[in-house]
Amino acid sequence: MNNIREELVELYDDPDLLFADGFDNAIIGVTIGFNGHLVVYDINKIISRLMEDGMTHEEAEEYFDYNIAGAYVGERTPIYINVYEK
Repeated sequence: MNNIREELVELYDDPDLLFADGFDNAIIGVTIGFNGHLVVYDINKIISRLMEDGMTHEEAEEYFDYNIAGAYVGERTPIYINVYEK
């Protein structure tokens, strides 16, 4: 069975999709826009994953803000969203 990265590349016929290493479990979709497809991640799932590695919630948020959300890697940089849940 393919992993999620392979599945998305195949589904969208887009070998140039960019992914955040280590956070495949936080992928929630793919956007379609003017610059091509962008992988979309759930911020809360990323924070939870960082906390599993031993960070406090505050440390995980700070790490995410600076090292993940703050890392521009070109037009195809992934998108990070807060999923609204009622």
